[in-house]
Amino acid sequence: MDFRDKMLYHQIHPLKLATDIAVTPISLWFLWHHRIKAALVVGLIPPIAVSVAMMIYPPDLQSLKNSSLGKYVSKYMSPAIEVVRLLGLIPMVVGTWIHEPWFIALGLLVVLFAWGYGLLLSEEGAGVGKSNR
Repeated sequence: MDFRDKMLYHQIHPLKLATDIAVTPISLWFLWHHRIKAALVVGLIPPIAVSVAMMIYPPDLQSLKNSSLGKYVSKYMSPAIEVVRLLGLIPMVVGTWIHEPWFIALGLLVVLFAWGYGLLLSEEGAGVGKSNR
């Protein structure tokens, strides 16, 4: 498995998903209270550490690649969609900072859309954002 595949499939590893999901509300809580250093430490260090560890000591990513979720991300998780997913954090962060829950929800919807937009496309669709990996 090459580096590009590792970068794609480690994103759906249960440890990586659990880390990302667990740190987000904690980091947002710190941002709500305008504790930016704590938010950055909690929100960035664990996800980056898990990703780096998985690049150096990759778990069995081949089984993830062969899974239905692996096939889904191979088909639909293009670099453009990964950017959309990342950009979805911006309204979440801003909404938390200014105490606007609807803005947080908007960011969450963007992230969820990026993860699930392939479910909205038909096989005959235009295939916008398909990675063709």
